[in-house]
This record gives sequence, structure tokens and C-alpha cells, in this order.
Amino acid sequence: MNQPLITDDTIVFGLLALCLGFVFYTSSIKTGFWKKFYGIVPTVLMCYLLPGIMTSVGLISDETSNLYFMASRYLLPAALVLMTLSIDLKGIADLGPKALIMFFTGSAGIIIGGPLAILIVSIFSPETVGGSGPDAIWRGLSTIAGSWIGGGANQAAMFEIFKFKYNPDKFGAMVLVDIVVANLWMAIILLGVGKTKRIDRWLKADTSSIETLKVKVSEHTAKITRITTLPDFIIMLALSFTAVGAAHFLGNHFSGFLENNFEVIRDKDNFFSSLSSKFLWMVVFATAIGIALSFTKAKSYEGAGASKIGGMFIYILVATIGMQMDLGKVLENPGLLVIGLIWISIHAGLLILVAKLIRAPYFFLAVGSQANVGGAASAPVVAAEFHPSLTSVGILLAVFGYVVGTAGAYICALLMEVASQV
Repeated sequence: MNQPLITDDTIVFGLLALCLGFVFYTSSIKTGFWKKFYGIVPTVLMCYLLPGIMTSVGLISDETSNLYFMASRYLLPAALVLMTLSIDLKGIADLGPKALIMFFTGSAGIIIGGPLAILIVSIFSPETVGGSGPDAIWRGLSTIAGSWIGGGANQAAMFEIFKFKYNPDKFGAMVLVDIVVANLWMAIILLGVGKTKRIDRWLKADTSSIETLKVKVSEHTAKITRITTLPDFIIMLALSFTAVGAAHFLGNHFSGFLENNFEVIRDKDNFFSSLSSKFLWMVVFATAIGIALSFTKAKSYEGAGASKIGGMFIYILVATIGMQMDLGKVLENPGLLVIGLIWISIHAGLLILVAKLIRAPYFFLAVGSQANVGGAASAPVVAAEFHPSLTSVGILLAVFGYVVGTAGAYICALLMEVASQV
């Protein structure tokens, strides 16, 4: 590993903050060049891209930084709490079954997309999908499946399942394919956000339930909105980070309880072993605490900007994820990149087909996809791009992705093993 120019996390965090500030300042300019630029390039993509550029030129590196760990373990659960304070569970239930149908369609697209991508690439480049023993490509691709049907916790779980059978030196290439392809697909989804009405007309979608939820949440927010005071900020700080501490405490002990009492979870070769992930249960408990608070007076802190603070935390996480993108290495493994592109295309094609058949709104397609491919880091961001009141839909589906992710990825891995031997 080449040492980056800057290794001090205090300075790196300052640079990431500068990137976010630059992006949001320029995107707020509604005239001239910047208006045209952000009409084409999504704001959130720039928040990924600028840190990626700094990593690519050797200025910073996620390998010498603990900022992603800090953001994912402290800021992400705090954001989940703050962004679920005003959740309207009944309103989400009233959205109907199409949200879940699109989510499971996205999962199915990843499960069948992996083996199909291997079969397609094997036709013209069998060496790309070959390898044997610990160097077998399908073993590494299983970690991408884990990431794309849930998130980082599921990816880590798949790596744990295969860590004694897969060459860890090759894991970095899989992470790169995961990040590059997933972010490219996310960019395409975000480009479609600005054309939502046109896409919904083509899908012949009924968006009335979404509009009803947006109006209902917006009216509630307008009714409780107030000038935020210092006590408001302190109480929101107390609520969110006390919940973070509680989520870590409960997650650590619950994962330990499961591991100590159930053999199927102790067995690292069993796909249920992912249920011992402390990160997984931390996210689940943080979301559960946020939902519980939504039934109390704490819900009124949405009027003091709770979800906006949560959104800020999410964007810090986005910037730290962007640090993992070394754009200079994208073409070092063109074959793997082709597999990833074919794989995500199958996922996208199946989503579009089902959305057209059941007349699902583009919102369900986009968030259903990101709840799989992007997980808790991306689904709320994409949902908020449609409307801030829809953030909770993205959060709930993303958490659901964590629940089914490892089982789906394990099935996908078995199918990819069969496909690589054909």
C-alpha cells in the first residue's frame, strides 16, 4: 500500500467537510453554470466522487483512516434514530404491497443476476470467471452479493463464511467492483429522480398513496416546526447518542447471546452465522429505538430539525464511503467490472419489468433497489431525494435488507458456484 500524503484523521475529516460544504454551496446556486451542472450531476454523487478523487490522487486513503468506522458506528445509528422520530408507520402501511414487491424483486435480481453474469462472461472470457480453491472468483463475488442484498454487515458475513476458503488478497478487487458498479447504478437512479413524473407516466403508475404520505408528513412537520433553540439541540444530541450507546450495548449482548446459545450461528460455514454480526443488530436496535420514540413526545423534535441533523450525519457517512473509491484502479480488473455491470443490469432490468407489470411508481423501484444494493447508507439518501418525508420508507426497507441479505447472498453464492463449473 502506498502511503497517502495525509494520514491524520483530523485533517482528513476537515477535507471531507470541505468537500461537502463545496457541493452543497454550489448546488444552492440557482443560476448559471452550477444550475446546469447539478441539473445533470446529482448532488449525492458529487459527495461520493470528490473524496474518491482525493483517494485516487494519493491525497488520502481509507486504509489509513478510521473515519468510515466512526461514521458507520456512531453517526449512522444516530441518523437512523433522528430520521425515524417522525415515522408514520400507518402511512407507510397504506402505501400497499408494491413497495415490498419491488424490494423482493430487487433481491431476486441480485440472486439470479450473479450466476447469469458468470455464464455470460464465461462465453467470451472463461478465465475471468475461473479460478479454483481459494482463488475461485465465485467465492469473492459472494461478498458482492452480500453487499447488494443488504449492506456492509451482510458483505462482512459472507467474507466470514468464506474467509478460510477464499484468498483475502483478492478481496480488495471485489470491494472495488462493489463500490464502482453500485455507485454507477445509484447515479443512474438519481438521474431519474428529476424525471420521476415522466417515468411514472411511462410505467402508468398510481402515485396517490405516495402523494398522500408526503402531504400528511409535510403537514405534520409544518405544524410542529419551530425555531430551534440550544436546549433542542442538546436534547436531540442526548436522544440520538444515548440511543447509539443503547443500540451498541443491546447489539453486542444480543449477538453474543445468539452465538453462545445456537450452534447454527456459531458455525461460520452456515449462512445463519451472520446473525452474530454486532453491526447488524446495532442497526436493528437503533431503528427500533427510533420507531419507539416516534410514539412519544420526542416526535415533536422533527419540528426542530431532527431529520435534517440525521441527514447531515448520513452525508458524512457518504463522504467516508467515497474515500474507498480509488478511481485509478477501476480498469485494473476490467473482466470483474464487466461481471458487475452485467449483474446490476439484470437487477435493473427485472425491476423495470416488474414495475411496468404492476404499475409501481418509480419511487418504489428506486428505493427498493437501493434498499438492496446500497443498504442503510444509500436507501434513505435516495428516498430523501424524492421528498424528505419519504426517508423513513428507505430506512425501513434497508433494515429489512439486512435481515434477508445473508440468506439471499448464500443462495446466490451456491448458484454462482454451479454456474462457474458449467
